Amino acid sequence: MSGQAVGQARRQANRQVWARRPWWRTRAVGGDAGMVTSEYAMGLIAAVGFAGLLYKVVTSGQVRAALQAVVEKALDVQF
Repeated sequence: MSGQAVGQARRQANRQVWARRPWWRTRAVGGDAGMVTSEYAMGLIAAVGFAGLLYKVVTSGQVRAALQAVVEKALDVQF
């Protein structure tokens, strides 16, 4: 079977499955308007907070010295 024939067979099978579904299963539930937007907003706030915390940790004196030592050691490697 060619790739095009496989694609046509899949589309036909999907049409048959959707034709048997009750209409109420294919429609969105009306009580969740805005839910996705608020979840994205909370995720964004959490990500910004985590990024700020990570920035503070990475720019602290001890971590900066450790990162600098790792980079200097990597640059001193003999090939």
